[in-house]
Amino acid sequence: MLLNCGQPLPLLRHTDVPPRVKENFILTGYRFPNYSLKDCLLSAFRPTNETGNFWTHFLPVFIFFYHFVEVFGWENAPNGDDAFFYPLWNYFIGVFCLLMASSLAHLLNSMSIVVREVCFFVDYGTISAYTVGSSIAYYFYIHPRAGLQEVPQTQPETTRSSYASLDFDLFFEALYIPIACAVAIICILSCCNTRQRWRKYRYVIRTLVFILPFFVSSTPVFYRLLTISPYSDKTSSFASSNTMASFFYRHCFWLLLSAVVNISKVPERFAPGRFDIWGHSHQWFHCFTFLSILDELHMIKAEVRAILLSPSLLLGPESSPRLPGPTVASTYGVMLLLQTTIVSVIAWFSWKANRIYGPQRDQLLKDHPHMHQKCH
Repeated sequence: MLLNCGQPLPLLRHTDVPPRVKENFILTGYRFPNYSLKDCLLSAFRPTNETGNFWTHFLPVFIFFYHFVEVFGWENAPNGDDAFFYPLWNYFIGVFCLLMASSLAHLLNSMSIVVREVCFFVDYGTISAYTVGSSIAYYFYIHPRAGLQEVPQTQPETTRSSYASLDFDLFFEALYIPIACAVAIICILSCCNTRQRWRKYRYVIRTLVFILPFFVSSTPVFYRLLTISPYSDKTSSFASSNTMASFFYRHCFWLLLSAVVNISKVPERFAPGRFDIWGHSHQWFHCFTFLSILDELHMIKAEVRAILLSPSLLLGPESSPRLPGPTVASTYGVMLLLQTTIVSVIAWFSWKANRIYGPQRDQLLKDHPHMHQKCH
């Protein structure tokens, strides 16, 4: 039963833990689900099958922050608390919460079966919030008329895509952010449900569910790719904005790769037990999703730089462009309302999880009263 008695607490095989804790094709390195908070924190420095899952989303927090703060040192950049940066700070909050919740969910989920459920409910909630944070940043920085004055067309009409004639004003003005929020709620409801039903297809459902917010959130990007740039092709703004497409394609590539490994469970599927500690699919999933976020950040930064290089295009919240500039209500207010809804969803599913798994948790504590004793 014990894999390494030299450690403060024993690590177990898949045959020695409750079925709820088992992962497909992972045979060893399990922590018993009654660790204390201290035990969980210390396990970040032990070779368990969750160690890599923690570090592959904890360390990226610092990498993301390093690339994020670069924006505030750019030429023509307003102060960090200026309304212009409200959408960017909302995006930062979404990414930071996603990475921290994911890493802590993997670190703390062995406190009990109920805590394990709550940890991953929070994880799903932060993913949903991240998609809306991205949508807010896309809305104000990537769509060509979001917070910008109308720009005279300087390029020949022949260069314009036929899709440019479509009028998306109503969609962006009234529907884009509300739809992004609604889809985010659908995502957390679906993912939380996979922990209490649809267990057999949980990885497929969780992956496919987040394809929908990708397409909704990316609408401004698709619009820009199918129309001409709002900037003159002889300006620095055009040169910066022109890099958006390559970053977006890389963003999509990493997302696709993360979906493939998350569903296929490669490489552990072909060598069960060999990748239990390092190199299993969930660690690669974390790496690929972070790379997609990093390219998304570079894409957003390219558009922010393009706007800053054309300061005459900037509009404050008191102006009235066809798509208004950022305000506290349209950025932080949206995120606060969304987060309140997400917390309510998490609380509901946590209550259900406690009713379902609470007796099992109590029975495990009764059956294994000495699991916290060190091996001798």
